[in-house]
Amino acid sequence: MMTYDANKKEVILAYILWFFLGSFGVHRMYMNRTFSGLIMAALQIISWPLVLIFVGYIGLGLLSLWWIIDAFLIIGWVEAHNNKLAHNIG
Repeated sequence: MMTYDANKKEVILAYILWFFLGSFGVHRMYMNRTFSGLIMAALQIISWPLVLIFVGYIGLGLLSLWWIIDAFLIIGWVEAHNNKLAHNIG
């Protein structure tokens, strides 16, 4: 049980990361989806300088849509991670 408690993911923490640092993909990195989290961070970093020539708004729009969709996916990710963890321990 201690192993489970030490390694489980929390929905509240995932949503806090999503809300405050979600545009940088930190919530995805927390959920062990590192590659897509790095893609979100790169899209964020690349899009802001491109706003000066109006191309960056496309990237920021896509990133915003991705961020909103993730809000609906987080609960499933946490449940799947915790169920897999419980299955591997038990």
